[in-house]
Amino acid sequence: MTTTSSAPTLFRNYLAAAITVVLLSTGISELVNSPSRLAQQQKLDGYGYYVSAGLVSYAKSSLK
Repeated sequence: MTTTSSAPTLFRNYLAAAITVVLLSTGISELVNSPSRLAQQQKLDGYGYYVSAGLVSYAKSSLK
């Protein structure tokens, strides 16, 4: 006869929920309270051209 305990499952679910809440609240507060992120967005937009050019090049070479 085997008995299973739900305590480890309950603890794992509680831990996963707590980590999710902490990470989401930290991320949202960083976005709201940090205006310097706007300058970083311009930098990321600049890198986007290089990334998309690389993807187009790769797609062209793989379709041959």
